[in-house]
Amino acid sequence: MHTPLGITPKDYYLTTIQLPKSKIVEIEIKRLPKNWNTFPHLKSTKKFGDDFVKKNSSLILKVPSAVIQDEFNYLINPFHKEFAKVKIKSTKLFKFDSRLFKK
Repeated sequence: MHTPLGITPKDYYLTTIQLPKSKIVEIEIKRLPKNWNTFPHLKSTKKFGDDFVKKNSSLILKVPSAVIQDEFNYLINPFHKEFAKVKIKSTKLFKFDSRLFKK
């Protein structure tokens, strides 16, 4: 979700999860197409996630963040046999620092 400047989201939550020890499949930036991090996203980048779910050989896929340089997102395959071992440890309201949304 992309939030306009000046609007602080009120419905964001921070959820801590516990994952089973599992092999993490990683998509490296060099494997992604040129301009992979543009918005709107390229259909070719969606294919990486679709293939990960269809192949169903791993629970976790690590992908570069298109929004935050040098950070990663971890995608969890809900159809994988180990998905039932993913446990929610806690959930709490996420409070944004208002300085992030000032003009």
